[in-house]
This record gives sequence, structure tokens and C-alpha cells, in this order.
Amino acid sequence: MVKKVVLASLRGFCAGVIRAIDIVDLALDKLGSPIYVRHEIVHNEHVKKDFETRGVVFVDELSEVPDGNCVVLSAHGSEVRVYDEAKKRNLAIVDATCPLVIKVHLEMLGAWKKGYKIIYIGHKGHQEVIGAMSHIPSDSCFLVGSISDVEKLPENISKIFVATQTTLSVNDTREIIQALQKKYTEVSLPGAQDICYATQNRQDAVKELAKVTDYILIIGSKNSSNSNRLVEVAKLAGTPAELVPDPYTYKVPEKLYGKTVGVSSGASAPEILVETLINKLSAPVEALKLKEENVNFKLPDMDDLKRPVLV
Repeated sequence: MVKKVVLASLRGFCAGVIRAIDIVDLALDKLGSPIYVRHEIVHNEHVKKDFETRGVVFVDELSEVPDGNCVVLSAHGSEVRVYDEAKKRNLAIVDATCPLVIKVHLEMLGAWKKGYKIIYIGHKGHQEVIGAMSHIPSDSCFLVGSISDVEKLPENISKIFVATQTTLSVNDTREIIQALQKKYTEVSLPGAQDICYATQNRQDAVKELAKVTDYILIIGSKNSSNSNRLVEVAKLAGTPAELVPDPYTYKVPEKLYGKTVGVSSGASAPEILVETLINKLSAPVEALKLKEENVNFKLPDMDDLKRPVLV
């Protein structure tokens, strides 16, 4: 069997995910079911299924929500049109957008009002990217995800403000930012605090795992951007790695027999999945400790939350 398991101490739920999950829990406690959530509250199938058993209904669009109901908006952020539609229909809205994402939105708006064009570094199609870019007119906001995207940007821009998807680390954006600085003379860069602390910490932890393990298992859903990136980080550090979406059905392969296996999890993966995988590996466990995380985000005031009265 597996020789030893090295478990990253910096793993799993970040403050934004905890806040979003707590918001749905509070809405259920206060109003009962059904509670509607636009998109997955966080990118994890196990979290989604647990909420569904308790009366949460996940929808893609507000048009799927009957009048007189409460809707929670996911942690990734939503488009401006969603807020407008919710207000027009008088739906009860609870915004679970991560405070770090909201901070980036406000910085983008502030820079645009000062005459900057916005260059947004992120993954095309990701919900956070769609939400963030909706706050700026399309002729003033450009998405880049690679060096080749930078090369395609207009030449005649006098000054740019760079914003990034919060789930990208400093290392993920470094080369693109360098290319932007080479192309444009006036480049306003995001502060280090705009990068999600959890993203950076979990990637740093995986790099350390790679130094002391033969193979790394990352727990996270297939649609979790940060979980997939952890797998990439491990491989780039020279250690084979794979994503484990469902530890309950995971079967330990013979290639891990006699090996030291590293384990970590994405920012939206609940700890019960880590415990399940550890039990499956059935080997002595050693904790890889780095720094402590003590970030907490305040919950919104939900004392007056109620279902709208239908007229």
C-alpha cells in the first residue's frame, strides 16, 4: 500500500467560500426551502448536492426563479444585468460574492472613470470573469489569458489598468503583466492584496509538497479553476499529480504502492472529502505546515430577509 501521506496544512475552504456557504445556510434557516441559488454557490459538486437535499434549487438564470422567492448570488460574482433583473422583479436577493471579487470590481470601475482602459487577466468563460467584465463598457475592457492575447490588443491605448481574476496567483499573471508593460507606457498594476490569499497559499503549499513526495492528489471538482491549477503547479514543480473529484469512489492505484503521496484540496473542497481520501490511502499521515491563515469575511445583515409579498 501507500508508504506515507503528507498533508498540506494550507488547503480547502477559503474565507470567501465559507462566507458563501454560511449565507445559504442562514437563508435556509430563516426562510426554509426552497432557496434559489444562481449558479453553483461554489465550484464543488459535493457542496451542491448537500444543499440540494436540503431544498436549495440551483438555476442558471433568474427567469427560472418563480416570483416571490429569495435568490442567493454565487461567490464568483454576477453580471450587472442580473442585479437589474432581480430589482425589476422584486426578488429577495442575498449577494454571496466574495469581498475580494467585489474589491476588484470597484477598482476597475474607479480606473475606468479616470480614463483608463481595463485589461482583465482571466480564464474566458469563468463566472468571475463574466461578472467582473460586465461592469465596464465592452470597448473599454479587454480579456487576456495568454501572451498571444496581449499581442492582439490595440496599440493605440494611452493608459491601462490591469485587473486579475482573484483565483490566479502572482506567478500565474507575471509573464502577462511583463508583456503588457513592454507593450504600453502607462500601466497601472493591481495590488498584491487583489490576488486571493488562499490561491497563493495553496499553490505555495503544493510546491513544498512536490519537494517531499512522489505523487500528489488534489481534491476538487473538474470545474474548479483553482483546483485544476494546483494539479498544474505540482506537475510544473516536477511531481506527477492528478485531480480527485470524488474521494468516495476513488480507488488507490498500484502505482502509488510504496510511494509517499501528497494530498491537498482546492478552495471549494470540504474537509470531509480530505478525510475520506486519507482513509482510502490508509497510511501514516504527516502534516506539512507552513504559515497560518486567519482571514475571515463578515456576513451580510440578513435579519430583515423575507420573501417578497406578491401583489
